[in-house]
Amino acid sequence: MTYRVVQWATGNLGRAAIEGIVAHPELELAGVWVRSADKIGTDAGTLAGIAPLNVAASGSIDEIIALKPDCVLYSPLMADDAEVVTLLEAGIHVVTPLNWFYPGNIAIPHLRAACEKGNAVLHGTGIHPGGMTEKIPVMLSAFSQNITYVSSEEFSDCRTYGAPDVLSELMLFGKTLEQARASRMPDFMAGGFNQSIDMIADALGFKLDEEKFAEHQIFAATAPIDSPIGKIQPGCLAAQRFNFEGRVRGEPVISASVNWYMGTEDIEEGFSIGDGGERYELVIKGDPPVTLQLHGIHPDASLSLEEIQKRNPGIVATANHCVSSIPYVCQAQPGVRHYLDLPMVAGRARGDLAE
Repeated sequence: MTYRVVQWATGNLGRAAIEGIVAHPELELAGVWVRSADKIGTDAGTLAGIAPLNVAASGSIDEIIALKPDCVLYSPLMADDAEVVTLLEAGIHVVTPLNWFYPGNIAIPHLRAACEKGNAVLHGTGIHPGGMTEKIPVMLSAFSQNITYVSSEEFSDCRTYGAPDVLSELMLFGKTLEQARASRMPDFMAGGFNQSIDMIADALGFKLDEEKFAEHQIFAATAPIDSPIGKIQPGCLAAQRFNFEGRVRGEPVISASVNWYMGTEDIEEGFSIGDGGERYELVIKGDPPVTLQLHGIHPDASLSLEEIQKRNPGIVATANHCVSSIPYVCQAQPGVRHYLDLPMVAGRARGDLAE
C-alpha cells in the first residue's frame, strides 16, 4: 500500500525529508507546505535540491487538507498546536520531530481529542530526544537484568552547525558566562528529555522520585577560538553540558545528557568529551553491562561548512527516522502513539536491491 505524505516546512530537515519520502517504496509525496511566500508554487524537488517532482509548494493549510494526504511530516522551526489539531481533526496522521515523544495524559487533552475526532495518529520521533535517548536504550536493556542505571549522551562539535543566529542567540555561544547562566535552554530542553526519562522508567519498571534533576554546566574559552559566529573570546562561552536525570530515592537511575562545544582545545579545565570523538554514547548498568557508541551521524569534520550544510548527516538521520515511521503510524490505532505502542520501525532497502 502507498501512503500519500505532505512535507510541512522545507528547512534543512524538511528538505532531507522530501528526499527520504521520494526514496521510500511505500510513500508518495502528495504536497509541500511552506511559510515563505516566495517559495509558494516552487517545485518540491527544486526546494529539496533534487530533480523536479511535479509537486508545487503551498502556503495554505486548507490546500494541504484538500490534497487528502494520509500523513503530514510536520517539521517547522516551532510547533503550533492549532495547526496540529486542525490536521488531526481533518483525519490526517501527523509525524513530527518537535515534541510528543511520551507526553502522558494531562497536558495534551486537546490533541487526544483531535486524534479521536479525526480518527488520526500523532507520533513524536526524531533523534535526541526521540530515538537515541529512549528508543535505543530500551532496546539495549533487553540484554541485561538487574538494571541500575541507563544513560544516553550526545557529543557534538557545533563548529559544523551552519546556523549563526541559533548558535549565538539560542545556544549563547560567545556570550558572557553571566548571560549563559541565564539561558532558557535547560527549561526548553527538559520538556523533551523528561518525556524520554519517563518512557524508560515505565518500560523498565523504575519508580522515579516525583521531581527530576536538571543541570547546566558552562565552560569558557581560555584563548580565542574560531567559530561560525566569529572568534569566541577568552572568558566567553565555548562549551556546555546539559544533564537531565530521573532518580529513585535521590539516586540517579536514568540520565540524558548533551555536550555542545566549539572544539576541544582552549576550553577551561573541567570540560572533557572522553574517548570516541563526536558520538552518541548509550550505557546500561546491569548484568551484564552494555555500552554502545554510535558514529556516522555527526558531520565529517574534513568537509567545508558549505558542504555540511548541504547534507548534514544528523539532520538526514532525524528526517529518515520520521519518514521510516510513517507506514507504521498510518497502520496504528488512533491516538497519541509512542515507541512502546508501535512495532519496530525499520528503514527500507535501496530500490534496485529490492527488485
